Amino acid sequence: MKRYWRFLIPVAGVAIVITVALFQLNDNLVFFYTPTEIVNGEVSESESRFRLGGQVAAGSVASTDDGVAFEVTDGRLEVPVLHSGAPQQLFAEGIGVIVEGTWDGTRFRSDTMIIQHDEQYRTNDGEDYEQPADGA
Repeated sequence: MKRYWRFLIPVAGVAIVITVALFQLNDNLVFFYTPTEIVNGEVSESESRFRLGGQVAAGSVASTDDGVAFEVTDGRLEVPVLHSGAPQQLFAEGIGVIVEGTWDGTRFRSDTMIIQHDEQYRTNDGEDYEQPADGA
C-alpha cells in the first residue's frame, strides 16, 4: 500500500499542474475573430482590444494620412479597417491579414498588422528565386 501512495501522489500532482497550465494557456491564447463574428456581435463585451482576421478585399485599399484603409472579408461579410502606421511591406489586396485593435460598431481601428505570405521569393524582375542545391 505504501508503494501505491508513492506513485499516486506524484502522478496526481503532475496531473493538477498540467490541468492548471492548460487552462491558463487557453485564457492567454490570442485567436482572431472573423468579420461575420464581429458584425453579429459574437465578441465578448470584456474584450476592448482583439484581433480581426480574413482576406484583404479586392479594390478596397486606400492610403490615408497616417496609414491605410481597407476592408477585411471572410467571404460572407466585409469589415472596414483603418490601420494607423505603415502597413507591412508585403501588404496587398487578396492576402490574408490579421489586425489588432478596437471595434467601434462600424469600423475596426488597428495599430498592429500581421500578414500571411507564401514561401516564394522573387527577384526584382518578377522571376522566382531558386536557392542553389548546395545551400549556398
